[in-house]
Amino acid sequence: MRSVGDIGVAATKITGLEKALKGAGYLADDKTALAAFLAMELDKPLLVEGPAGVGKTDLARALADALGRTLVRLQCYEGLDESKALYEWDYAKQILYTQLLRDAIGPKLAGARDLAEAAREVGDADATFFSEKFLLARPLLRALTSDTPALLLIDEVDRADPEFEAFLLEILADRQVTIPELGTMKAKHAPIIVLTTNGTRDMTDALRRRCLHAFLDYPPPSREIAILETRVPGIGKALAQDLAKVAERLRKMDLRKSPSIAEAIDWARALVLLGAKALDKETLRATLGVLVKYDEDREKAEKQLDSLLA
Repeated sequence: MRSVGDIGVAATKITGLEKALKGAGYLADDKTALAAFLAMELDKPLLVEGPAGVGKTDLARALADALGRTLVRLQCYEGLDESKALYEWDYAKQILYTQLLRDAIGPKLAGARDLAEAAREVGDADATFFSEKFLLARPLLRALTSDTPALLLIDEVDRADPEFEAFLLEILADRQVTIPELGTMKAKHAPIIVLTTNGTRDMTDALRRRCLHAFLDYPPPSREIAILETRVPGIGKALAQDLAKVAERLRKMDLRKSPSIAEAIDWARALVLLGAKALDKETLRATLGVLVKYDEDREKAEKQLDSLLA
């Protein structure tokens, strides 16, 4: 049973992580900071789920920055396979090596006393042919073989095929991969692993079982105001409050794409650039294109300008 002192130490570490993330430009809520802390302490991958644009990728980037780790990112997409995610052989270098090898072992084969001796010569050369010097490391292998501790971001894993999840299980569970020609390669430094998903399809139970889970949603206005003030130098309190209020109300509308936090930040920067101190109807109408990205959404928003500002 943990003592009160142990709990106090853990709480101090979590608070320290929140401050480090804030220093990296990311304002984490208590649940997110706790999930990240537990993932690191328990050496478990962190599966971060939530709608697009709520800061899932930024969380991984900020963690890498706050912890001084190299960020290695694998952007997932349909059809992604291990040759793009893990490794492939440098065929051009292998062909060149083959030509050099032919000249080098030709005389040895000619002088071989029997077939077995010739086979041994070829076998030794073949072992060299499939070695790490001919390996082109892709993001997963780069994170495992990095000479410095890394943070591996597997971004939008739900865009990859379900079969790709099965391929990831060895890395998620054991921080290692198996390459048929070379055997099992373990991580030099166990990377922190963050996976993100927009929820376009369900993750398999096998993947979820190996991860801790965090759900990110759009922030409440009070936290979005703090985010805007952190990320947009020179924004006034009144303007940040107006922007957070409008963004929240737009997200409650039936839009094709709700404004993301990143788009709210871009909008705030645009308004500061224009010298706005507060948000009025005409300024909102003129700058809506920074916040909403479809004509149909813009039309809906323009019909509700008064209620958005009320």
